[in-house]
Amino acid sequence: MDATTTTMQRWILASATGFGLGRAPVASGTFGALLGLPLALALTTLHGHLAWQIGICLLLTLLAVPICDAAEKIYGTKDDGRIVADEYLTLPIVVIGLPLAGMMREGRVLESLILLGTAFVLSRICDILKPTPARQLQRVRGGWGIVLDDWFASVYALILTHGAADLIEAKLFPLIN
Repeated sequence: MDATTTTMQRWILASATGFGLGRAPVASGTFGALLGLPLALALTTLHGHLAWQIGICLLLTLLAVPICDAAEKIYGTKDDGRIVADEYLTLPIVVIGLPLAGMMREGRVLESLILLGTAFVLSRICDILKPTPARQLQRVRGGWGIVLDDWFASVYALILTHGAADLIEAKLFPLIN
């Protein structure tokens, strides 16, 4: 940033870069997605209120679009690697329907953290691999192109996370307990 950068541009870049996490020299998307973990965990406090969880995730996704669009214009580069608002604002999608916060309240902290970690890893894998139509959506211009591929990757990760949750609970948790 130089002397001509406005206060609004500073705020846009701060939120777009995940308050600096997107400036990591390697795996900036993964570092930026870490900011989504507290959002994801907070979302699970609404377990049993699926409509609210979905609505909040849609609002976070819609919030990411103008942030990413404005940051892309400031940087002057299509989907600049420093822009990670798409990663952290769509990450909560991968825990929709999971009772992570409830598990923690019940004292099942380790189980909850394993599921949250699994959701995070699956999210990153799906974002990196970009299964169809995520890869094709990157061609869309502006903020929508930056965010839509992450949204679809998160939906794929949501499906995989629920499958993994069933598998982990059936196979791993009996070994721990």
